[in-house]
Amino acid sequence: MTTTQTGTTVTLPSLGENITEATITRWLKAPGEYVEFDEPLLEVATDKVDTEIPSPIAGTLLEVLTPEDALVDVGAAVAVLGARPPDTAGAHAQSSAPSPAPAPESPAAPAAAVQVPAPAALAPATPSAPVPTPPPAPESPAAAPQADSGDRVEKLPRIRRTIARRMIESLQTSAQLTTVVEVDITAIARLRTREKEAFHTRTGMKLSFLPFFVAAAMEALTAHPVINSSLDADCTEVTYHGAVHLGMAVDSDKGLMVPVIRDANGLRIPALARAIAGAADSVRTGAIRPDDLSGGTFTITNTGSRGALFDTPIVNQPQSAILGIGTVVERLVPTRGESGELRIDVRSVAYLSLSYDHRIVDGADAARYLTAVKRRLENGFPVEDLQ
Repeated sequence: MTTTQTGTTVTLPSLGENITEATITRWLKAPGEYVEFDEPLLEVATDKVDTEIPSPIAGTLLEVLTPEDALVDVGAAVAVLGARPPDTAGAHAQSSAPSPAPAPESPAAPAAAVQVPAPAALAPATPSAPVPTPPPAPESPAAAPQADSGDRVEKLPRIRRTIARRMIESLQTSAQLTTVVEVDITAIARLRTREKEAFHTRTGMKLSFLPFFVAAAMEALTAHPVINSSLDADCTEVTYHGAVHLGMAVDSDKGLMVPVIRDANGLRIPALARAIAGAADSVRTGAIRPDDLSGGTFTITNTGSRGALFDTPIVNQPQSAILGIGTVVERLVPTRGESGELRIDVRSVAYLSLSYDHRIVDGADAARYLTAVKRRLENGFPVEDLQ
C-alpha cells in the first residue's frame, strides 16, 4: 500500500508460502463506492483457494487498475483508494444550480420544391400491352415451435476448474490402486453411546466416529512409514515424513478443499475432534487461508458422511496414499461364542478404502496398513482416551 497526493495505491498482499500470483475473480466495489477499513474489496483465486482481499483503509474506490480475470503478481498495484467518502454535497450543489437558457431555435429552412415529372405521352393508335400477372408464391410452411430443453449453461467456477486439473494431473502422474477392508467398530459404537453426552458437556463438541478413525489411522502410520511418504518427480528419491500433516477433505458450497492439520499424529481424540471441526468450519465460512491448504503428507476423506459405503479416492499429489472412510451401518453378522457355537449378532461395521501410488506402495503394503488400522479400531479405545 502506497499513499500519494492522488490517493492510496492498493497492492495484492501476500497470500501464503510459495504463492506468487493470483487471478482477480470479482471486484466487490465499483469506482465511486465507499469501502470501510477491512471490508472485502475484491476476490482473488489461486491454485489452492479463493479468498477475499480486505481494504487496507476506509475510503472511496477511485480507480480499478486491474480488471477481472487478470493474473496479478503478489505486490502489484490493483486499485487506488481515496481518503474521504464521496463528496455528495458538491453533487447536490451542482444539481441545484440554474440550468442555462435553451438556445433559440433556428428558423426552419423552406421546403424544397418537388417537381413531379409529367407522364410520358403515348404513341397515337398504340394500345398498351397487358402485363402478365406472376403466379402467387407458394406459402412457406410454418416453423415448428422449438421445445424448451431445460438445459442451463454456466461458467465452471475457478475452484472447480482447479480441482478438475489436479485430479487429472494426479492420475497422469502416478499408477493408482485401491484396497478395501471391512472393520467391526461395535466396541467404539458402544463407548460412543455411553460417553457422548459427557464428552459434549466437557468439550462443547459432538462425539462422532471420525476422530476414532483418524486416531487409529495416525497410529498405524508409525509402523508403516511408506504410507506417509512422497516420491519425487523423477522417481529417484522418496521422503519418509517424520510427522503426519493430515489433510482432511471438506465439502463446501464452493467445492472440495483439503485443509491440513499439522502434527496430527501427536493429537488425542478430543484434540483431533476440535481440529477437524475447526478445519471444516474455516472452509465453510470462507476463513481458510492458502497456507492452511498446503504441506499435507497424508489425506483422509470421510465419504461416509453422505452415506457412501466406500469410495476409490484419488491421491493428493505428491502424497502416496489417501484413506477413505465409509458410513457406519448395523448388520446381522455370524459370530462364534466362547464355546464355538454359531450366533447371529448385530454389529456396527464400516468399510475403509486406501488409494495409493503403486510406484512406491505395493498392494501388500496397503493391506498391511489397513489391517493395522482395522485391528486398532476393533480393539476399541479406553474411556481415558476421551479425556
